[in-house]
Amino acid sequence: MRVSVFTEPHRGADYDDQLRFARLVEETGFEGFFRADHYRAMGDEPALPGPTDAWLTLAALARETSRIRLGTLVTSATFRLPGPLAVMVAQVDRMSGGRVELGIGAGWFAREHTAYGIPFPPVSERFDRLAEQLEIVTGLWRTPLGETYSFTGEHYQLADAPALPKPVQQPGPPVIVGGRGPKRTPELAARYADEFNMPFKSVAETAAAYERVREACDRTGRDASGRAPLTLSAGVVVAIGRTDAEARRRAAPLHVTSALPPEDPVVGSPAQLVDRLGEFAAVGTTRVHLRLIDFDDLDHVELIAAEVLPQLDGPR
Repeated sequence: MRVSVFTEPHRGADYDDQLRFARLVEETGFEGFFRADHYRAMGDEPALPGPTDAWLTLAALARETSRIRLGTLVTSATFRLPGPLAVMVAQVDRMSGGRVELGIGAGWFAREHTAYGIPFPPVSERFDRLAEQLEIVTGLWRTPLGETYSFTGEHYQLADAPALPKPVQQPGPPVIVGGRGPKRTPELAARYADEFNMPFKSVAETAAAYERVREACDRTGRDASGRAPLTLSAGVVVAIGRTDAEARRRAAPLHVTSALPPEDPVVGSPAQLVDRLGEFAAVGTTRVHLRLIDFDDLDHVELIAAEVLPQLDGPR
């Protein structure tokens, strides 16, 4: 089981908080540090000192870490144009020596769009734009050196792009597509992604999503094409402790009203988290992203590293 840490800086964290956290994640043996791409908190709290841009932050972390994977879960396709996004991610990949992953989705949180003047089209259009962005970003990365890339779609048009810079990872950084959508999300994952992620739901719901993705891979001919199989991953909300009281303290923020949909957290002991990860592994999960809430709670990271990671088979 590959294990990364997923964080939510929009809850309230500046760059130094994230750097300290990411360095500890690297030192304690996790595979990666991933962060959300949001411009405001989900509830009414001020979330001081305010938002930090995902890719600006990851660029800095790329220069101040040496081993861990770095990425987004997930970049909103409404925030950035696909051409500049491809340039941005490729540059951060070069800055990291080839450790970047792009998680990308259609966008969903209306309030952050209205708050910062970002257009927020209807959901069908957002998915149409996401599909075109996936085609463009991966197309730019895959264009051979010395050739140009053009694209004509309903929402984006590119003419003779030099398709530079090239990322270190070839044919490009791994792309993660995920979510609870039953139709378009599995299709997009099958066509464009390297990893499908089911975020923060039960084992049974996750297994059902994996089956939809497997069916989409069959329909699109992905498996027959010789492409690598999709990595199946799960996001898991975690609040564990050495005592029940410690676990409940860490779980307290989960009870605050927010815009997030219902989740299925693991609240309890390290052994309970090990058991849950075993259940995910049994339905095909090979990678998990553990969502840790408090950037000041470095002991939470150390506890998982000391009492959970050693019990998982295979490389992390």
